[in-house]
Amino acid sequence: MPPVPVQPRRLLGRVAGIVARALGLLLALGLAAFGALALWSHAPGGRLAAAALAGLWVVWVGAGGLLASADPRSWRAWGLLAAGCVLLGLWWSSITPSNDRVWAADVSRTLRAERNGSEVLLHNVRNFTWRSDDDYTARWETRRYDLDRLRSVDMALSYWMGPAIAHTLVSFGFDDGRQLVFSVEVRKERHERYSALAGFFKRYELALVAADERDILGVRAQVRGEDVYLYRVHMPAPAMRALFEQYLGEAEELHATPRFYQTLTANCTTIVYAMMQRIVPGLPLDWRLLLSGYLPGYVQEAGALTPGYSLQELQARGRITERAQHAGSDADFSAAIRQGLPVHPR
Repeated sequence: MPPVPVQPRRLLGRVAGIVARALGLLLALGLAAFGALALWSHAPGGRLAAAALAGLWVVWVGAGGLLASADPRSWRAWGLLAAGCVLLGLWWSSITPSNDRVWAADVSRTLRAERNGSEVLLHNVRNFTWRSDDDYTARWETRRYDLDRLRSVDMALSYWMGPAIAHTLVSFGFDDGRQLVFSVEVRKERHERYSALAGFFKRYELALVAADERDILGVRAQVRGEDVYLYRVHMPAPAMRALFEQYLGEAEELHATPRFYQTLTANCTTIVYAMMQRIVPGLPLDWRLLLSGYLPGYVQEAGALTPGYSLQELQARGRITERAQHAGSDADFSAAIRQGLPVHPR
């Protein structure tokens, strides 16, 4: 076999060097960005300390990336980057979820269920009276429901940040007129504020809240200034019951094993989708599961919204914001917000 010419060897060496430099820079940039944001989200001592730690991390990883770019065969460069990976991984794995923190009042308790045939006894059902986000009367109640009397499922969307982002809630209706809402929430600590960015970095635990509609829909429309919509979801009775029981199972799991909220993969919509997949296998993935403000279009295409109406009609008649504001804390809140809501096929 004839020897390989010198020129191709040099060319291959140059290509390999360029690839190695690019990999070093990409690794450094990825480590720098992830580590800095994670430290910013978790570092103790306030924002100044967090900024200092994030800055030191960027300098460390940046030095390794620059050295690797200048000389891809430098063991010092790759040693710095490898040490950074190991240290970051060890620290990241040490951050674990907990049920024992000083929680904000509205997520301070976990839902517990006792089952006896078709009857369920729910402990810690939230029924607050809200005057403002900081002024409220807290009530946690024990309620009994008979799943044989379950008659309806409604999807509520509460828009809090533009048309693409909404909080997803599911309300179950019983033949005595009572409604019970389940909501997957960020479990904030007392005096903690929500940040979608921090939600990527193990900053918050998950909470599953069961609440009265006057509480959980009312506070969003009346106190927080959110725009709230309600849609009837048409499901056969066994599927409605299965979904209710999925929520109870999720609550039991969170009580036993806390989990982190994750802005992209473990949020108020994706967890409901995962529960529905167990009931309706093959339910397709869709970009609207992430941009939940557009979720009604996805549900309509799946054939689960009230038939005979366009999506625009369902949205117009399902907007309950003003009805919820006028209903206040009325005992007939659930009936009042459903005035004009399409619940039967046209």
